[in-house]
Amino acid sequence: MEQTAHLWLFFVLVFGVVVLPGLDMAFVLASALTGGRKAGLSAVAGIIAGGACHVAAGATGVAVLLKVFPSAFNVLLWIGALYVAWIGISLFRSGAAFSAEPLTDKRSASATFRRGVLTCLLNPKAYLFMLAVFPQFVRPEYGPIWLQALVLGAIIALTQGAVYGSIALAAGRARGWLESNPSANAAVARVVGGVMTLAAVLTAFEGWRSA
Repeated sequence: MEQTAHLWLFFVLVFGVVVLPGLDMAFVLASALTGGRKAGLSAVAGIIAGGACHVAAGATGVAVLLKVFPSAFNVLLWIGALYVAWIGISLFRSGAAFSAEPLTDKRSASATFRRGVLTCLLNPKAYLFMLAVFPQFVRPEYGPIWLQALVLGAIIALTQGAVYGSIALAAGRARGWLESNPSANAAVARVVGGVMTLAAVLTAFEGWRSA
């Protein structure tokens, strides 16, 4: 029962981090609104793949390296913030971001997937979680480290899939209404772009304050 409670506590913490609005959520929302359900789910898949990389990094000690050299963490933080700010500003300035053309091209879906991976890998919130929380749930008495990392990674992936997937599906449905309402279309494009830019600014500010 102790190990089960241990995993439930980890799930609660992961869920709290995932539902908190941030760079990953903003990217999924923007992808679904601009490209439809397929693009949104491709973004979710990219975020999950990026999360798997974070788990691998945490399990192999890369997180310790970032803790020893905090300047490396700050570089990742600023790059991630600038990257998402660039996406947000581009969306804000477009004025008509939500095209009626469906996103059916495979390369477009794969490009969205790759951007999702990059967004997750450059998300400082994920590194903070891997540095501060993840190591506390990997304990020698619970078995092989690789197996524990696999289980914890599965919890993270399932939580991301459920939360971000729901957002992608909801935004994908809203896209149809936006296509038939040009004024609302442009307004939401600016709002989503502004939210992404604000998330990037807040992320950069937190990094500057903790530096």
